[in-house]
Amino acid sequence: MKILLINNDGAGFANYVEVADNTTVSELFDQRVGSGKEHNYLIRVNRLPSAADQQLCEGDRISITPNKIEGAA
Repeated sequence: MKILLINNDGAGFANYVEVADNTTVSELFDQRVGSGKEHNYLIRVNRLPSAADQQLCEGDRISITPNKIEGAA
């Protein structure tokens, strides 16, 4: 299925990406950012905070934003 991934970690534009059906937010995060770093990010699905076990649906918009931007005081 296709979702819109908005990576606000300096990775450029938002991109449509293909993910397997029944992919959870946690699985997507592990694939794109890496496990064990979840506490450093705000993760939203369709502009709302999400649970780690939330399953993604076709057309969802996922944003991954770091809590602290590097270089910021």
